[in-house]
Amino acid sequence: MAAVLRRSCGVLRSISHFEWRSQHTEAAHQREPGLGFSFGGLGLGTFDACLITEELAYGCTGFQTAVEANSLGQMPVIIAGNDQQQKKYLRRMTEEPMMCAYCVTEPGAGSDVAGIKTKAERKGDEYVINGQKMWITNGGKANWYFLLARSDPDPKAPASKAFTGFIVEADSPGVQIGKKELNMGQRCSDTRGIVFEDVKVPKENVLIGEGAGFKIAMGAFDRTRPTVAAGAVGLAQRALDEATKHALERKTFGKLLVEHQGISFLLAEMAMKVELARLSYQRAAWEVDAGRRNTFYASIAKAFAGDTANQLASDAVQIFGGYGFNSEYPVEKLMRDAKIYQIYEGTAQIQRLIIAREHIGKYKS
Repeated sequence: MAAVLRRSCGVLRSISHFEWRSQHTEAAHQREPGLGFSFGGLGLGTFDACLITEELAYGCTGFQTAVEANSLGQMPVIIAGNDQQQKKYLRRMTEEPMMCAYCVTEPGAGSDVAGIKTKAERKGDEYVINGQKMWITNGGKANWYFLLARSDPDPKAPASKAFTGFIVEADSPGVQIGKKELNMGQRCSDTRGIVFEDVKVPKENVLIGEGAGFKIAMGAFDRTRPTVAAGAVGLAQRALDEATKHALERKTFGKLLVEHQGISFLLAEMAMKVELARLSYQRAAWEVDAGRRNTFYASIAKAFAGDTANQLASDAVQIFGGYGFNSEYPVEKLMRDAKIYQIYEGTAQIQRLIIAREHIGKYKS
């Protein structure tokens, strides 16, 4: 772990000298002057966040997910919150150690966001929310939630008008937090179900206005999927490093594993995929910091990096052989941790649907 932290610190120290990064951050500041600084942040752009996220994931993707989930939870407030909402909810995140959560997924609605059943009913100057959310990262640790609920009772209402985004205090009466789920991987990440029973939310906590929730929720993904991809790359890089070190030490048939062409070619393939996945998230992050719509590139980065992480973790286990199947060695954890990158924040299949839609749309327009 000490070696991992030293590696992380070395990379983070070098960020200030990364000219390309500085250009991105300057562009981001010109678009949203002072947004990060005014609420106690560092004023970094998405590109910078991705570099940091990759290093965190190299050490432990469960820890990285817990930290990155804060970004997802805050993002709707960053892109759609008014001054009062941003001051109240973003500033508290930097003034003391706090967490928030993106409360959208339900037992019957994951990537199918339009299938959400949680309801919000307007009563005077407040909304009453009833429903159940599931697989909420930071669910038991969050100070507040971004929550998406159906505010239009008409089942035929389009998603673009049927849902509203709310900021909900975690200690509100009626919020019931479920048990911490024991997942296959990323076990230090706090994942829970949450029930909302007659939870009252003031109208001041509505983002933009009634019916704008779906657009806000999807807009947040465009900005956070590059960092998810960066986390996947961090895991993939770790898998490559562990596999390479093992291949340089382990001998079979009288020679080192790396001296077998089959293993050396496999390591070459792994290295190629890591570099390409890294470039994909950097392109997606660059688009965000340049102020351009990045849906296409964000989905490419998320899909490709997630697939790469899973393939490289599997390849690393294969190179380790029987040792890779044992919990005393690091690569079995990498394989368990990798799978979620093809699931959360939009499955690998959903990303392909988005990529196809965006690609074909270019030719139709």
